[in-house]
Amino acid sequence: MNVFRILGDLSHLLAMILLLGKIWRSKCCSGEGRPGGGISGKSQILFALVFTTRYLDLFTNFISVYNTVMKVVFLLCAYVTVYMIYGKFRKTFDSENDTFRLEFLLVPVIGLSFLENYSFTPLEILWTFSIYLESVAILPQLFMISKTGEAETITTHYLFFLGLYRALYLANWIRRYQTENFYDQIAVVSGVVQTIFYCDFFYLYVTKVLKGKKLSLPMPI
Repeated sequence: MNVFRILGDLSHLLAMILLLGKIWRSKCCSGEGRPGGGISGKSQILFALVFTTRYLDLFTNFISVYNTVMKVVFLLCAYVTVYMIYGKFRKTFDSENDTFRLEFLLVPVIGLSFLENYSFTPLEILWTFSIYLESVAILPQLFMISKTGEAETITTHYLFFLGLYRALYLANWIRRYQTENFYDQIAVVSGVVQTIFYCDFFYLYVTKVLKGKKLSLPMPI
């Protein structure tokens, strides 16, 4: 544990709480109660799958109270978010614009998990799958924003703190390498890929959202 790991976890948790709070307060999953700029249910399904496959060791490996509590909280937040999008507030969900083909992510991620892992065991393959999948799980959300041409402010805050979580984890890995000589190639490479996806968004967040302007992304070609 180091300060970057703790801040990364808190940033991740804050992102999920912001998203849940937005849905609960507005009772709506689309941008400001209208189509466009809303939340991608497909990204939330992928994140729920990430946590499910990564935290199976809850039943087999106790690390610390902090670790266990954070895993349970992340799982609960992920599944409550999916329930609110596809269950409680499904009528407000902008399914017409949430059209990213998940098989384009899942098929290569599953294949890569079998090819590149540390140990060919079920738990290790599922953990590796979760790492690879997390690196691309945000793509349906970014695709949805680019398709609609805008994002609601609270959605951009959610994305910012998710990106910050990944950036802080990169700092955490650098710190661990310096102090412990520990290096997890799969996690680091996947984390770098995920952070790259957020780079353009970070620029728009600073230059537009923080100045009170609407965030928009280039329309997909």
